[in-house]
Amino acid sequence: MQLIRGLQNLHNFHHECVATIGNFDGLHIGHQAILLRLKESAALLNLPTCVIIFEPQPREFFNPETAPIRLTRLREKLELLQQAGIDYVLCLHFNKRLRQLSADDFVQQILVQGLHVKHLQIGDDFRFGCDRSGDFAFLQQQGECFGFTVEPTGTIELDGVRVSSTRVRDALAQSDFALAQRLLGRPYSITGRVLYGQQLGRTINAPTANVQLKRHKAPVCGVFLIKATLVNGKVIPGVANLGVRPSVKSDGKAHLEVHLLDFSGNLYGQPLHVEFLQKIRDEKRFASLAELQEAIAADIAYGRYHWQHFHTL
Repeated sequence: MQLIRGLQNLHNFHHECVATIGNFDGLHIGHQAILLRLKESAALLNLPTCVIIFEPQPREFFNPETAPIRLTRLREKLELLQQAGIDYVLCLHFNKRLRQLSADDFVQQILVQGLHVKHLQIGDDFRFGCDRSGDFAFLQQQGECFGFTVEPTGTIELDGVRVSSTRVRDALAQSDFALAQRLLGRPYSITGRVLYGQQLGRTINAPTANVQLKRHKAPVCGVFLIKATLVNGKVIPGVANLGVRPSVKSDGKAHLEVHLLDFSGNLYGQPLHVEFLQKIRDEKRFASLAELQEAIAADIAYGRYHWQHFHTL
């Protein structure tokens, strides 16, 4: 898969293609249906696929404080798109210039002149352009003018309710990881590189891997039973704390700290893939280091006892 960053790099794109546009946050089963149809159309036309995404996501640009919490950061999204078999990703920097681009100019500059789109696959609720006039009817009319076809992807439902990134966030907020997995088509996970932390865990006999989040907020918060996949593919159970760490010196940002059961080794600098299995408890502030140590010991004992259940599923 090839990543094209920004409009300025489209001059190097000399292919015709089939394309889709959206945030694709979480890449849930609704998004996957769009990508499947996109690849089917690409196969019929013998053309490569291209997914157009925005960074930051539009709602993050307009209202960063109230924008939805991301399910996947950019790197995770790109990895999922690569796994889905997409050929190209065009990542557009959503800034004042792009915000002011009309639907007409978006079609002509990006879809026609930039990507040479021959077929466009869109979600059933897709709209774009500074005037929000870029809907399915508009695209059909533009396609007739510029020689590309447009197809909407029907709503994907689960248990009679539309699948959406918002619904995934709601499931995670309620720690319903079974529902989140059904909506995502895979377990909810976070992948990040292991960094040096405060080393507090080592002093209380519970060493942790400090996993880089690269986000201020996460869609889950608390203490969880997890399974981690190392760079060599080895899977190890563990207990993770994801939150602002109120019992230690906090910077107010979310941190993911993972204690792997019965593991010793150096993970610094390596990527760690963390799947969330079950919530153990909410994050809380402890009055003393001794209370914190006692709670962590209880969390580890819980994780060790309950891991066998998930291991045999």
